[in-house]
Amino acid sequence: MNVKNILVTGGFGILGRSLIKQLLNNKKNKVFLLDRSSNSKKILTLNIKSKNLKVIRADFTNDKILSKLIKNKNIGTIFHLGAVTQVIDAYKSPVETFNCNITGTINILEAIRNTNKDIIFIYSSSDKAYGELKNKEYYEDHPLKGDFPYDVSKSASDLISQSYVKTYGLRVGIIRSGNIYGPGDYNKDRLVPHVIISTLKNKRSVLRSNGKLIRDYIYVEDVSRAYVLLMNEMMRKRRKLYIYNLGSSENLTVIQLVKLIVKKIKNSKLRPKILNSTTRIEIKKQKLNYNRILNDLGWKPRWNIDKAMEVTISWYKNNIKLFR
Repeated sequence: MNVKNILVTGGFGILGRSLIKQLLNNKKNKVFLLDRSSNSKKILTLNIKSKNLKVIRADFTNDKILSKLIKNKNIGTIFHLGAVTQVIDAYKSPVETFNCNITGTINILEAIRNTNKDIIFIYSSSDKAYGELKNKEYYEDHPLKGDFPYDVSKSASDLISQSYVKTYGLRVGIIRSGNIYGPGDYNKDRLVPHVIISTLKNKRSVLRSNGKLIRDYIYVEDVSRAYVLLMNEMMRKRRKLYIYNLGSSENLTVIQLVKLIVKKIKNSKLRPKILNSTTRIEIKKQKLNYNRILNDLGWKPRWNIDKAMEVTISWYKNNIKLFR
């Protein structure tokens, strides 16, 4: 097994692109991006030119191809980022969400179990896996109690990944992060891209919630750095299971975040339109304690939201023609 051969699912997403760039900083790494689409426009969004990056057209929900792929490419580490990621999409299509997020995760774990149990599997979980916050912060030993389809899909996949460690001896890392933002997020249904693009076009943004939901907001480069740190730690040590929260000091309501973005772009009072249509299917307040990863791996956020949002807004200004 070559631990430098790395498979990434969901590599075209905001976290996937950032992670792949960081992985390719090490010239010994060979990265294989698994995606079910051969869309050339997607490949262009990576903005990465490297002989050590290969895009493979395949679907991780198809269990027949995974073991073969892992064997043929001599994969040593798998980052599983691929998922239905939007709460509203999960609400509208629960069967697709459970199939992709839960069955897809099981397929990868089974492929590892049947191929090589020494393969490192790092699963991208979420703060939403915890469900409603009962105390001041989530700790890693907090029970996973998702209620709504997206949240449940993350709770279940997280627990299933842990079960493969305890039952079959697989090597698993789990990261539960807050809301990720940064340059290069092409998903206009996400809050930060939507608000930035709308404001740049002098349009009111539209909030599906009541605007009072509270989240940790964390810059994408801080998140991808944590994934690489975890991989390196798992390569050095033989411990089977690692679970880490990734949080930040930016624990804001949706309205507070919107006001921050609008002020940085126009210094105006362009008010969002509040639909209040999804509040009942979203967790009201979330806050992650990240002391464990700070103590174990020395990770903490390097970016504050003021600087990170300036960089993010600048990217959208320079690429606004991509968002018609």
